Amino acid sequence: MTAPSWAAPHATTPLDATVEVPGSKSLTNRYLLLAAIAAEPTHLVAPLHSRDSALMIEAIRALGAGVAVEPGGDVHVTPAATITGGGTIDVGLAGTVMRFVPPLAALADGDVHLDGDARARERPMAAVTRALGALGVAVTHDGEPTDAFPLTVHGTGGLEGGEIEIDASSSSQFVSALLLVAPRMRNGLTLTHVGDTLPSQPHIDMTLAVLRERGVEARELGHGRWRVEPGMVAGGRVVVEPDLSNAGPFLAAALAAGGTVRVPRWPATTTQPGDDLRDILTAMGARVVLDGDTLAVTGTGTLRGLDLDLSRAGELAPTLAALAVLADSPTRLRGIGHLRGHETDRLAALVTEITRLGGSAHELPDGLAIDPAPLHGAVVETYHDHRMATFGAVVGLAVAGVEVLDVATTAKTLPDFPGMWRRMLAPGGTPTA
Repeated sequence: MTAPSWAAPHATTPLDATVEVPGSKSLTNRYLLLAAIAAEPTHLVAPLHSRDSALMIEAIRALGAGVAVEPGGDVHVTPAATITGGGTIDVGLAGTVMRFVPPLAALADGDVHLDGDARARERPMAAVTRALGALGVAVTHDGEPTDAFPLTVHGTGGLEGGEIEIDASSSSQFVSALLLVAPRMRNGLTLTHVGDTLPSQPHIDMTLAVLRERGVEARELGHGRWRVEPGMVAGGRVVVEPDLSNAGPFLAAALAAGGTVRVPRWPATTTQPGDDLRDILTAMGARVVLDGDTLAVTGTGTLRGLDLDLSRAGELAPTLAALAVLADSPTRLRGIGHLRGHETDRLAALVTEITRLGGSAHELPDGLAIDPAPLHGAVVETYHDHRMATFGAVVGLAVAGVEVLDVATTAKTLPDFPGMWRRMLAPGGTPTA
């Protein structure tokens, strides 16, 4: 059955909106996993509630943690006394769940079965499964070793740890997955990346930071090499930052439609790569001001293309591609070849949909080239990828007649994106999380 299309709102007046962005998916799921192995309960304030975070909650419940969602949205986690095997976990299409949970399941006192959406069976997993093998944990399907879903992790009740090497060229999540569980390894973990590239370094920095916040000794030994010492993970109260990458489409709207969009609770310092938007949007022509904890982006009528290395923040590529098709000069987005292994092959998807809209784009070995071209309305396919949906929404602000298929896929990380988007365009719009 074909998913219904959503008519992307077309802006007819400049924007003047404040957008309350919900909690960071990356931080929420890291905190949830650590809460499951903590020495005491954890109280998460303002976490994300979306499909990805719901999948992580159900995963740690299946492994023995207690999770209570309070009426205001805060989450209270009681750590698992023992990581319990025997269950089945749905990883959906959530990269953090499919990569982070198998190492946690390796600590279980029995087998743990994992599977997900159809696309999950195609996404890279070998770095995690082979790392677990090196740590003495079998990962199989129908009794045979496997590097893909569906799979069974044959939990051993504990891990020795030590020193291992992995190739994390296709995702920094492979590194984070192992470092997050390393405090529970008897010898801790020294991890070395042996691949040619390492995308999304800020997400590894984020993992080290959240480990240190929870009282774990975790550090970078040198480029591509990390050490986490064994020890107790603290619980307590944790306030989750808003998701700066999810703020991207709303901030980009100010350039696409004109006017100003503000995002409150913007952190003064952060490991989220979405913070790079401040410099990137400025370079594209916006006026960007951080006043206290509120970031305001104003369209100036200028929208320039860029030659940009996005290896730090590949998740921003669909939003920046949407602005690039509206820009007055060419754009080159480099360092994002790993996006071919995301929820969909994002590079191929972006070229296909830009072309469908009348634009000019082609793939580079490690990215995209986008050139100015006259655009027209079209029905944009999302490929079950939330960021393809928000790509279509941004373009639709400036191009009449854009429709987005299956906009509901945005619930992966934003529970009410269509409602937030409509309210942003209302006079004095103040969408809430």
